[in-house]
Amino acid sequence: MKKIFKIIYYILIVFVISVAILVIGSILPEKYSSKLGGFKLFTVESGSMEPAIKTGSLVIVKSAKDYKIRDIITFKNAYDPRETTTHRLVEIKDEEGKKSFIVQGDANNAPDSEPVEEERVLGKVRLRIPYIGYPVAFAKTTPGLIILIIIPATIIVYDELRKIGKEVKKMKKR
Repeated sequence: MKKIFKIIYYILIVFVISVAILVIGSILPEKYSSKLGGFKLFTVESGSMEPAIKTGSLVIVKSAKDYKIRDIITFKNAYDPRETTTHRLVEIKDEEGKKSFIVQGDANNAPDSEPVEEERVLGKVRLRIPYIGYPVAFAKTTPGLIILIIIPATIIVYDELRKIGKEVKKMKKR
């Protein structure tokens, strides 16, 4: 029974550290993403890219020099740059030296109504991890931060301090 608790404990540690790293990676400002090799993490919150990218997936994006038709790209919303969308590139326009992209969600019947200017593109999807976006998105909320990060981290710190206390007592007895 003690072994099972130990296994659960170590799984909890790995989970807390993983979620914390992914949350940090997804909230870092763009200027710091270069320190992570230019990679940025985003959570897919709608089904517009299904079946290629499931709702709740975490996508890892990196900017590219060129974008090609069929690439899946993530871009900023024209009206709220804090919001992003991940769609497939279906057409490239070059008007007077300015590139723009026509994009479409795989599950959508038609392309998006507005073209995406090249400067709004954050990058091409390099990796998609199904369902991992759910705990990351939840951890970004106050209740999620408390439930997924703070409480487990407190339990881990308490347990480690308890173990240190036992070791100190053993050393004093010697």
